[in-house]
Amino acid sequence: MCGDIKAKALNIQSLVDYQDNSVVSREIIKKELGTVTFFAFDQGQGLSEHSAPFDAMVQVIDGEAEITISGVKHTVKAGEIIIMPANEPHALQAKNCPYKMILTMIKSD
Repeated sequence: MCGDIKAKALNIQSLVDYQDNSVVSREIIKKELGTVTFFAFDQGQGLSEHSAPFDAMVQVIDGEAEITISGVKHTVKAGEIIIMPANEPHALQAKNCPYKMILTMIKSD
């Protein structure tokens, strides 16, 4: 967790920056019951198919993401969210442009 950002108003765009040919992440809250992580994906970058034991919410804050859940592709644009259900395979890709997102995972039923 980053104590330097607590109790401050912050611009969400500035919490993670794009890097050429990379996926950048910054975990800003890490608790036993969940995490909040900011990601920046350069165009063409992604996370390969995997699953998680808990639901996870993706909020796109810049650009657009291609998010595949159980084989179904979804385009999620800035200002939109999608919930990736627990135990279902999912993958994330920056197809047409770079994008930034917030991933919130609550590790509880």
